[in-house]
Amino acid sequence: MIFYLFLAILFAAAIGCAIAISVADFRRRIIPDAYLVPLFLIGLLITNIMPNWVCSSKTAAIGAFVGYALGAITGYIFDLIRRRHNPDADTPIGMGDIKLLATGGLWLGLNGLAIALVLSCVFGGIWAQVRKQRFIPFAPFFVAGSILSLIIVAFLL
Repeated sequence: MIFYLFLAILFAAAIGCAIAISVADFRRRIIPDAYLVPLFLIGLLITNIMPNWVCSSKTAAIGAFVGYALGAITGYIFDLIRRRHNPDADTPIGMGDIKLLATGGLWLGLNGLAIALVLSCVFGGIWAQVRKQRFIPFAPFFVAGSILSLIIVAFLL
């Protein structure tokens, strides 16, 4: 009984952090570590104490590493392109986005991370086309894609 209450509190805190991250990125174009670090730590705890989680703790660690590496490499490539064409423009991918990818990899594992990335890119692309936006906040779409990915991995795969 106490274990399930503890899990409910952890999931409620994770949902609160994910919402705060999404709102902050949408409004201010920043992902605060004050919400990102607790979300990462909760994911680390969940993947280690829940035996029936969508991925093992080993797969979660690999997912976190791959998420971070993928975000860092993508950010580096985009930064090279930005410097070549418009050196005064903002950096397209910040460290918050990279750490968010690592957190998503920790929560979802490799398969879930791949699904979440595809879904978030589709959602963000549709939003940008409809709103005619040049700036696309990554966190709200990645959080939505991660939640759908969690459902897909847990119930369909």
